Amino acid sequence: MKTYLFLLATLISHSIHAQEVKKVSIQASGLTCSMCSNSIYKALKGLDFVDKIDANIQNSSFEITFKTNSKIDFDKLKAKVEGAGFSVAKFIATINFSNIWVNSNGSVSIGDKTLLFTDQKGHELNGDKPVQIVDKGFVSTKEYKKNAVQSAGVRTYHATI
Repeated sequence: MKTYLFLLATLISHSIHAQEVKKVSIQASGLTCSMCSNSIYKALKGLDFVDKIDANIQNSSFEITFKTNSKIDFDKLKAKVEGAGFSVAKFIATINFSNIWVNSNGSVSIGDKTLLFTDQKGHELNGDKPVQIVDKGFVSTKEYKKNAVQSAGVRTYHATI
């Protein structure tokens, strides 16, 4: 019974802490000019949860910050890049962790997202951490094959730190 209460208290404390995605950096592939970059910029700006986008043409990346108290959808960000005619080569979310324990199977819930870490099993996470999403479509095909993990049910983002 004590174990059950401890687990319940742990789950409640995780929902009280304000973990959040601070920013996302997306590196796109297939860009050849500033018009390509502008196309992705306009597509991303159309999302209601996006506040600011800083584009870097030299490395084909976009740093995105979000409106306060908005629900951030990684899949929608990826879809906007693809909808502009390009693909995502790298997707890194900077997430603020507050004493979050990654369990032995590597999973952790942050707000409405479930992350399955391939490299952080049984660790505690604190502070801002860059988390790379390694699901299909969020990295190059080669990187995806290296980290591919299958899961069923709830949308789970596979990640590394």
